[in-house]
Amino acid sequence: MFGDDDYPAYTMGRAAEITGASQDFLRRLDEEKLITPFRSAGGHRRYSRYQLRLAARAREMVDQGTALEAACRIIILEDQLEEALQHNQNHERQRQTDAA
Repeated sequence: MFGDDDYPAYTMGRAAEITGASQDFLRRLDEEKLITPFRSAGGHRRYSRYQLRLAARAREMVDQGTALEAACRIIILEDQLEEALQHNQNHERQRQTDAA
């Protein structure tokens, strides 16, 4: 479970500490739809390692002068591109296996 990049292991306070961002910044990432934290039974936000990587990337971009909205959109598009490339690579492997 803790080896899973998608497991919501981190509280908002710990996530802010790890990413070097404020809790308000993390809330804004949720508003911009970059990350949607999981909610505990008590309604507290919980973050996965994957979400923390995205938050850290957004913080770096904002620190370099990119508007938050633009940074979130760029990261979302980069993530979608990576997924598409991985899908295509898997498809090509399957096609080669089927041809053999």
